[in-house]
Amino acid sequence: MQLLRKVLLFFSAIGFLGTVAAQGKILFNATKAETAGNADWIVDTDFNNITWNPNACLNCGSFANESSPQRFPTPAQSGISAATTETYWNGGISAWGVDCVKRGFTVESLPYYGSITYGNTSNPQDLSNYRVFVLPEPNILFTAAEKTAIFNFIKNGGGLFIVSGHSQNDRNNDGNDSPTILNDLLSNNGVGNGALGFTVDVQSFSQTSSNIPFQPSDSIVNGPYGNVSQVKWSSGTSVTLFPSQNPTVKGVVYKTGSNGNTGVLCAYARYQKGRVAVIGDSSPIDDGTGDVNDQLYPGYTGDVNGNHRRLIMNITVWLANSNSAISVPESTGPENECTKRPS
Repeated sequence: MQLLRKVLLFFSAIGFLGTVAAQGKILFNATKAETAGNADWIVDTDFNNITWNPNACLNCGSFANESSPQRFPTPAQSGISAATTETYWNGGISAWGVDCVKRGFTVESLPYYGSITYGNTSNPQDLSNYRVFVLPEPNILFTAAEKTAIFNFIKNGGGLFIVSGHSQNDRNNDGNDSPTILNDLLSNNGVGNGALGFTVDVQSFSQTSSNIPFQPSDSIVNGPYGNVSQVKWSSGTSVTLFPSQNPTVKGVVYKTGSNGNTGVLCAYARYQKGRVAVIGDSSPIDDGTGDVNDQLYPGYTGDVNGNHRRLIMNITVWLANSNSAISVPESTGPENECTKRPS
């Protein structure tokens, strides 16, 4: 009987660890023209053979030179160590991806032909298999079914990371820029219209801001990757908060001279069992390397003394904790585990 109990406990532990590992995965969306124009918001690619006009077309003419990420970045992430540089992978946000692996997460991309679903067991990349879903400056409207899937993902404990761009950044020429697309997702989703408590401003501006209210117990700006003291927006936008729609929504980084519910550069909120965070510019995630056909800039670590890396990774870790029953992987880098949580 004692032996049987030990065997059952052993397999139970294996099952639990499998659940934790499965929910330690981060999915970077690449289905919404994230590589169109002068953007390369992907972790890695082995091919540059897409034209976005306005949807993806593979090997279509001489202009088919945009990045086409695969599901699993290569070389394998099992080869990443604390000393691995971001050039291990080839993408404009590979530094972010490599940092996630160093933290203990598993990273995947949702390729241009992938499907955004929730609860579809026939889809191997169904959102139910991931802890965090990243939307890095989408340039195509989400369908009604996709919007429903994303909100059900959050409701059931997922973490959503939204990265907007500035107004009039319609990179695939379909008539929609990222603020328009994201506001349609936030306010016209059929599940929780306005429930996240913010909208994206239709603006374009550049500034360096140190307007970060002192919040020592907030792990977004004082978290496992360090304290955030400054950001640099290079043609980005802001968000407006609506606490009456979601009392948990909170701004943590502001435009110079702004406060309260307007001029917010970075905000977060809770929604049922899940969490969401938003920043108003893609410059902080850009690591400066990737598609040689694009002009990329080293905003992730090169701007404002590494503050962007600290902000992005603090947010990522917080989002992955959206279900308190699931453990966050221990860091394999130099940072210590932080028990702080945004208030």
